[in-house]
Amino acid sequence: MEYRQLEIEGVWEIVPHRWPDARGYFAETFKLEEFERRVGRVCFVQDNESVSQRGVVRGLHFQRGEWAQAKLVRVSQGRVLDVAVDLRQGSATFGRHVAVELSADEGNMLFIPRGFAHGFAVLSEVAQFQYKVDNAYAPQAECTLLFSDPALGIEWPFAPGEMLLSEKDRKGQPLNILKNSLF
Repeated sequence: MEYRQLEIEGVWEIVPHRWPDARGYFAETFKLEEFERRVGRVCFVQDNESVSQRGVVRGLHFQRGEWAQAKLVRVSQGRVLDVAVDLRQGSATFGRHVAVELSADEGNMLFIPRGFAHGFAVLSEVAQFQYKVDNAYAPQAECTLLFSDPALGIEWPFAPGEMLLSEKDRKGQPLNILKNSLF
């Protein structure tokens, strides 16, 4: 696997090697020893999956305190623009984001450490999105950072009127409201 440290410390793009043949291909998508050597120790405890249609924007979600989650995300069908926003208090990159296109064709993944809000926009007709997390879902600790907060400077691939959003995501809080009660 190829590990690429992105411009925000702790966020990695990981591209598995594929062995193609006439039947398709084989790839190792996670190898504990290699992951820990490159990224560090993370104990994943739950796998999640969502399926969404073109124009869906999910996020920007995170969990506070002891329920914070690190995530290893990938797309097994389609393409998404994946976004991670640094919410770590005292971080030199606080409030900055990285955006990476993840696709089933490339097989690339994104590792997002604890202390980040996360979301994605579906670019293909349908996308199947899978992620490993290192902490269980805790509704009492869940928060939503407003996807369209101008302070974040995220360039989403759709105009707000074209996005398919949940009510929770429409009502996310801007960074200046959340910043005093983060991690």
